[in-house]
Amino acid sequence: MRPEAIEAMMPYLRGNYANPSGAHRFARRARQAVDESRDRVAEAVGCAANEVVFTGCGTESDNMAITGAVSRLGGAAVCPAVEHHAVLHVVEHHGGRVVGVDHAGGVDPVALAATLDELGADDGPGVAVVSVMAVNNEVGTVTDLAAINRIVRRHAPGALLHTDAVQAACWLDLRAVTPHVDLLSLSGHKFGGPKGVGVLVERGGPRVDPLIIGGGQERERRSGTHNTAGIVALAEALAITDAERATENVRIAELRDRLVKGLQSRLDGVVETVPPERKVAGSAHVCVAGVESEALLYLLDEAGVCASAASACASGAMEPSHVLAAMGVERDVALGALRLTLGATSTEAEVDHGVDAVATAVDRLRERTAAR
Repeated sequence: MRPEAIEAMMPYLRGNYANPSGAHRFARRARQAVDESRDRVAEAVGCAANEVVFTGCGTESDNMAITGAVSRLGGAAVCPAVEHHAVLHVVEHHGGRVVGVDHAGGVDPVALAATLDELGADDGPGVAVVSVMAVNNEVGTVTDLAAINRIVRRHAPGALLHTDAVQAACWLDLRAVTPHVDLLSLSGHKFGGPKGVGVLVERGGPRVDPLIIGGGQERERRSGTHNTAGIVALAEALAITDAERATENVRIAELRDRLVKGLQSRLDGVVETVPPERKVAGSAHVCVAGVESEALLYLLDEAGVCASAASACASGAMEPSHVLAAMGVERDVALGALRLTLGATSTEAEVDHGVDAVATAVDRLRERTAAR
């Protein structure tokens, strides 16, 4: 967490702990903090304050967008095969359709258009929602949401367009993303806020049915006692991220290139999964030939390097990630996947330590394999 976000939330964990839904003066102060945070989020996202719904996390926001759209509109849900499971599993749960992607993880526009046409045919169920993530959580691929918007409006004009922008806030100006979608999800811990608080933006007012009912909070869109401390901290972290984004993108892109080039200079068989021009600055996903991720991650953990092979939600999985499989990466290559990411706290010293640790671990594993 950003220190400023921790500082911002502390008063609401101590003396000012009232429920924002109450009527007394202390509750009203808490409600004011929630409302002011809503204004700050709206400014950073580029929407109206009454379009911001506070949730418990990005997964809840994704579920609300898709399940809520299917519930309200009927019809099918559609997403690409590389979506986070918070989207992919929900689409599959509702019997929706999954479309293919290109070698870099970008949605196939021809396949998307064909799927929307098929679902919208005279005997088809129609389309309730299309969900395409702004930035892929594993490999960092950036989606051209303006182009996706044009496809959806042409081939399924009645559908809602949702984007899981959980990985986007640090790297993309959300004001340039929001106009192209109806629904947008964020999660506080991805930009220096706390875990356990998220956002769903519903442009144009309520667009989907709520997942959680019974208390009437968030204008009946998401019931449940507000996490005031988390909401305040999320807004603070997002405002700082928004202010620093341009300079941080330049700095972190240089660190990312230093990391990847350092690995490639020390090791043979290191392939950057997605070209830098198609992904965000903080993503350094590579595939390393001649090793398996499980063993590599163990050695890196021992060396003080935090890494993964797939989504953090699926760490420890023995199978290659569904993202790499959808991109057409061969299984033997995908088994050597290494997901390294950089952010606001990353330094040159950490990058250099990471290069040394990965190179040492890979050399060790390759030597073991050669000795068998």
